[in-house]
Amino acid sequence: MADQVPEPGGRQADARRRRRALLPALAVVLALTGGGLVWAGVTHKPAQAPVAAAGSVPAPTTTTPPPTTGRPPTRPTVPLPRSTPVSIQVPSIGVDGSLLSLGLNPDRTVESPKDFSRAGWYDYGPTPGEAGASVILGHIDSYRGPAVFYRLSKLTPGAEIHIGRSDGKTATFTVDALRQYPKSRFPAEDVYGAVEYAGLRLVTCGGEFDRAARSYLDNIVAYAHLTGTS
Repeated sequence: MADQVPEPGGRQADARRRRRALLPALAVVLALTGGGLVWAGVTHKPAQAPVAAAGSVPAPTTTTPPPTTGRPPTRPTVPLPRSTPVSIQVPSIGVDGSLLSLGLNPDRTVESPKDFSRAGWYDYGPTPGEAGASVILGHIDSYRGPAVFYRLSKLTPGAEIHIGRSDGKTATFTVDALRQYPKSRFPAEDVYGAVEYAGLRLVTCGGEFDRAARSYLDNIVAYAHLTGTS
């Protein structure tokens, strides 16, 4: 459980302090921008259209209330120690590839994946399998066609997500819920908020595309929890 895991020092402790200060800024950005770029900080046009300029959103805090979205496990799998994720497989939607590491831009916004074919893990949060909500972000498409999370909206509860870790272990997660939100009401607390089990969120854009704003109107979020390791 999260309250039984000692707070690590170094980068992780610093990351927790930085996230505590950033959630209010997230709300401000959403109010000012209408939530465009909420998911990972990238707005882009759909396939067959020019790519819009990229942008980012602030990192959230870990001191928010536990999320109410999804189904917290009644008998959670024991969390794993911290270890950088290196790969992701989601067989039911054809995702299989290496992971990028996403940090913060100089303006304290979350970096966006520069490679549309690869998803990225927000490295100031928990690692997949560690206690807490780990967040992986990916594009839906680009002018070249479908991107890594193009079919994320087709993910269903019960589907499995496999995350390869640098310690050689594979963390397997089971999807609890798939939600679609207007970007103006992106649920930062549900996505990034502290939980007492090893959770995972996959996030991309979705919904209709606003050609004037050069952005999708919604975000798609898959909520999952750790169910096994190998």
